[in-house]
Amino acid sequence: MNETETHLEGQTRAPHRLSALRDFLHTEAGSAIVLLAATVIALVWANSPWRDAYHALWATPLSIDLGDTTLGMDLGHWVNDGLMALFFLLIGLEIRREFDMGELRDRRRVAVPVIAAVGGMTVPVLFFLLVSSGGEAARGWAMVMATDTAFALGVLALAGRHGPLRLRVFLLTLVIIDDIAAVGVIAIVYSADISLAWLLTALALLGVMVVMRRIGIERPAAYIGLSVVIWFATLQSGVHPTVAGVAIGILTTAYPPRRDDLARATRLARRFREQPTPALARAAASRISLTLSPNERAQHGLHPISSFVVVPLFALANAGINLDADTLGRALASPLTMGVALGLVVGKPVGIISFTWLATRPRLGGLPLSVGWPSLIAASFVAGIGFTMSLLIADLSYGADLLEEAKVGILAASIAAAVLSIGIFRGLRLLPREWMRRAERRAAPPMSDLPAPVDPSRDHVRGPADALVTLVEYGDYECPFCRRAAPVVDELLARSEGTVRFVMRHLPLTDVHPNAALAAEAVEAAGAQGKFWEMHDRLLDPRSPLQAADLVGHAEAIGLDTDAFERDLHRGRFGARVARDVASAEAAGVAGTPTFFINERRYRGAYDLASLEAAVDRARRLAAPED
Repeated sequence: MNETETHLEGQTRAPHRLSALRDFLHTEAGSAIVLLAATVIALVWANSPWRDAYHALWATPLSIDLGDTTLGMDLGHWVNDGLMALFFLLIGLEIRREFDMGELRDRRRVAVPVIAAVGGMTVPVLFFLLVSSGGEAARGWAMVMATDTAFALGVLALAGRHGPLRLRVFLLTLVIIDDIAAVGVIAIVYSADISLAWLLTALALLGVMVVMRRIGIERPAAYIGLSVVIWFATLQSGVHPTVAGVAIGILTTAYPPRRDDLARATRLARRFREQPTPALARAAASRISLTLSPNERAQHGLHPISSFVVVPLFALANAGINLDADTLGRALASPLTMGVALGLVVGKPVGIISFTWLATRPRLGGLPLSVGWPSLIAASFVAGIGFTMSLLIADLSYGADLLEEAKVGILAASIAAAVLSIGIFRGLRLLPREWMRRAERRAAPPMSDLPAPVDPSRDHVRGPADALVTLVEYGDYECPFCRRAAPVVDELLARSEGTVRFVMRHLPLTDVHPNAALAAEAVEAAGAQGKFWEMHDRLLDPRSPLQAADLVGHAEAIGLDTDAFERDLHRGRFGARVARDVASAEAAGVAGTPTFFINERRYRGAYDLASLEAAVDRARRLAAPED
């Protein structure tokens, strides 16, 4: 079983497995609960009779000695400056993945969330500066710029669970830009005593990392060790070390598995099956892992650590705000607290909505907006949750009383933004469905993931030409998972009442299925005699053997001219036709079977009827003509 088949087997066992982006959002939704729990624990602990123990814990000194070099910080700074670099590394990885493989690969489409992010940063800062009293309080102006990724996407996943996936992508893009800007501000404004020598060292080491990737060094241990050294050099330079995490993540490329890499992994797995030695086990496991891009491998390893350890620890270390009567009274009367709350709760949505409106005006360029306005307005309030980054910048900006006032404002604003966004999303569900559908349809159409669009003159199409939904499958007739998916597709078409058409394209995985290529040519040979779908259905029957002699038997059973059929197979008449499908699959980043596209968007969910039908229903609603 190759890497792709192992993945598909996991999908069969877990029929509700989500796509890569949905998995990301699901993790954030789950971590938001843990983050909330850590925040509550910190608040209760810091206001309990054991408050001194809370503050003493994070003030505990911890040092590491390496020869004559000593790196010493208190426990709180190890969390903020050390562990949080992993959180920002994950942000950098997600940025790069979206630019390489996601919605952001269309640079024109990324312009709107970038402009919205600019509005969502500048307007809150203006609100903050207008309300705060200036002086020392103004030093923390960057607190209202950033959005808490974990909390914001967690709230969006919980409150807007049934909304379009593109809304999550839009918000993810926006908060990533927020975080990039916030990290840049930290590096420039909140980093003191810059050491040029150490900074140049960090930059040079980042260059070494780029060269290592270019020359094909693949060992994760080499990159982990180099990343630690880059983090140390950045820390010593005086620049906030979380900047190193973002930089390393952005340099980590993302790409779909390549067929050649999968073939090499399969060969090693077969050698291990024939000779199960520890050396071959390590080689096979390593090669299978390396078929995935370094970006995907790093995200897979870091996500649980960041979501369920690093960010909750940060909340535990920083959310311990003193909420006694004196602090609350001072905060309620403080322009600093009011400035933070107004900037996040009001300034964020005002900035995002107004700048998005300007960016999409035809006279100003008419950039495409990928989400509908009702969803965008609701999501703009989610962006007011500034917890993690805001606390980090507050900690860098203030001391003593001002820090407490800022933290009260951040906490109150984040709670208010979360409640408002949830309320607005709930309210949208009460609006007439047809009105909401028309509003969402005004957004730009989704990007195509299918480089070779369906062409009835060359593709094999089952179903009406004017169907609202087109389901494309890249399949392999010897693949057991394609055979399992076949009755699901048949049932889906039977229940679609003529609104779905199905297109079959070939992707024989010849390294694991020796008969697949000839079987694909056999189906094409049957198609030349007008019986493509009859042969297609027959070969996907789990009981159908696929040796050359068996193919001739299948041809005879469905009434083909077997002499012509055998001549076509012997001469390889349809080899180029199959190769064309394979080339289109590779252009689309398809490496395993079955892989589906729904209205030219890659479908990454499970292949059971309920999951596939739900995805088709969403596409049908989006494609339905307006009344």
